Amino acid sequence: MSPHHNTAPVPPGRPDRGPQPVHDSVMCVAAPALAVSAAHGQLLGQGLDGFYQDGRRVLARCELRIAGIAPIPVQGTLVAAGRARFVAVVRTGADGGPDPSVTVERLRTAGGIERITVHNTGPRGLRLPVEVGLGTDLADLAAVASGRAGPDLPASVCDSGLRWSRDGTGARITAHPAPDSALASAGLLRWDLSVPPAGSWTVELRALLETAPAGQPARSRSLPSAGGSPGHREGTVPVPWSAAEVSCDDARAGELLRASLDDLRALLLRDPVRPADVHTAAGAPWRLALAPADALWAARMVLPLGTRLAAGTLRTLARRQDPSSGKVPGVLRHAGPHLPPTCSGVEATLLFVTVLAEARRWGLPEREAEALLPAVERCLHWLLTAIDDNGYVPDPAPGGPARCEVQAHAHRAMLHGGDLLEAYGRPGADGWRERAAELRRRFREEFWLDDRAGGRPAAALAPDGRPAPHLGSAAAHLLDTGLLGGSRLAEGLLDKAQTEQLARLLGAPDLDSGWGLRTLSAKAPGHNPFGHRGGAVRVHESAVAAAGLAAAGYEKEASALLRGVLDAAETFGHRLPEMYAGEQRTADRAPAPHPTAGRPAAVAAAGAVHLLTALAGVRPDAPERTVTVRPMGSAPLGAVQFSGLRVAEEPFSVRISRLGMAMVEEAAPGLQLGT
Repeated sequence: MSPHHNTAPVPPGRPDRGPQPVHDSVMCVAAPALAVSAAHGQLLGQGLDGFYQDGRRVLARCELRIAGIAPIPVQGTLVAAGRARFVAVVRTGADGGPDPSVTVERLRTAGGIERITVHNTGPRGLRLPVEVGLGTDLADLAAVASGRAGPDLPASVCDSGLRWSRDGTGARITAHPAPDSALASAGLLRWDLSVPPAGSWTVELRALLETAPAGQPARSRSLPSAGGSPGHREGTVPVPWSAAEVSCDDARAGELLRASLDDLRALLLRDPVRPADVHTAAGAPWRLALAPADALWAARMVLPLGTRLAAGTLRTLARRQDPSSGKVPGVLRHAGPHLPPTCSGVEATLLFVTVLAEARRWGLPEREAEALLPAVERCLHWLLTAIDDNGYVPDPAPGGPARCEVQAHAHRAMLHGGDLLEAYGRPGADGWRERAAELRRRFREEFWLDDRAGGRPAAALAPDGRPAPHLGSAAAHLLDTGLLGGSRLAEGLLDKAQTEQLARLLGAPDLDSGWGLRTLSAKAPGHNPFGHRGGAVRVHESAVAAAGLAAAGYEKEASALLRGVLDAAETFGHRLPEMYAGEQRTADRAPAPHPTAGRPAAVAAAGAVHLLTALAGVRPDAPERTVTVRPMGSAPLGAVQFSGLRVAEEPFSVRISRLGMAMVEEAAPGLQLGT
């Protein structure tokens, strides 16, 4: 589910209140599971509170009371993407002064484990009743997200906890040690504690989802988890990238890389058809499942860390590709106030070709790349049939407008398709290069709108040729030309003068908010700093812009975007959300969170990786055993060293001095280094 595409039916008499705010929630994620609460740590059944598995709320309430009162919250924070820690205190009648003698720690995992520890720091032993109130509605995430969840279900006592069921699905909460008493009607577990001085007591609660095929008894299974906490199993999804690190004069770069990779790790999913193939979910809480375009962007942006995520993502999507049309699946999504919804399947189909071609340049083994060539040929077949009479690719196809970013994706796919066909001796390479050249010619003439300020690219052309003149971050994709052989970047849709003008536009304050690129210029009608495509900052497009500007030689604008996003990341604890408000940066203002933005989000986390690796400008050609390093000469973050990157399936490390000079410190044997 997406917060801006809620298609679940609304029960009669119950209004759809829209997506629930999540910007100030503490959200643990270990796809396909997550746990959401406010910073106080109590699960109150309000908003999105609860433990979830596969889009189902397994537990909505987990309210702790000690001596009849709720602990006083002190701190709630993520320890890692899949784990959170909450600290609270309790005042009792035994406290003789202002200092509370009881401290409560709650360690929570996305996988449905909650460990509650009561510490007695006072000089005397304490007798304390501890109660945990539990409840669930077993509601779908879509219903919870739109404020349409039902009331708590009746509970029954089972084993050392409680159980609920509805429509063949059940949830069970077990406690160790077992409670002294359990009251099903109130959903209550109770313990009568005797805690000695300087002593402690711990209970572990586990949430289990029970499912059953029709006519069979329900089976219990623990929710998956993200390892690291005491008594907690390591996750079973292998991490398909290298243990990369960055050391930098600006220490925030290292923090951002670590947090972003942790977020991506929390979003990893196995393909159920072939569990060895791993891809990312789009993000939490709304889209904790495969979204082809997002998964491909994430795989492409982490190619400097290895090709395994790209390989798993491509194979997973090849199995889901429409065999007759060649299109990769997608959904309609909001495109802002000036254009109709866009189809993410168009973007995914075109991006599929690019990800395979670039993964091969980074070192994807030839046998794996060649095995995916039939899927590429099907994508190219779809592209050929989608091109309209004007020579553009409409989105949605057919009949939609020709969007500027879609033409950039199509042009890149044409060049990369020709690259792959030629590499494996398949026919058609020259034809695709000729189509790319014709698209360049048309685009430069028909998409460019001249004005007194130097002109701009149209956001789109309607089927009748009328331009949409507004400008937003989507134009940044025109700078993303793609990596070809010989460590060179492809020629783009814009000529040199147009590229220079676009760089000026992207660096102007109506687009660069100071925290990243707005999705719609602040000067455009309908601008809304919280608009998904109407003015908010989307991290991955800011990353595309910064990397493209740097590659084209416009380092001033690239550096401003890089530093702006890095500054924003610091205010979000280095864990970037999918988007945030595009308000203008001032000295007394921090970036405002978008109330429904997903965090973690695959494209935001991978976008941070893309931003940082753009500093080094590594351009490999593994089939030709060459690599070129073209760092940002302005060294916007000072001296920086990347270790643990991967080129040609081998470790690659590079150091960039404060003068912008590169030194390769580790590379695959026989890899020829260029400048």
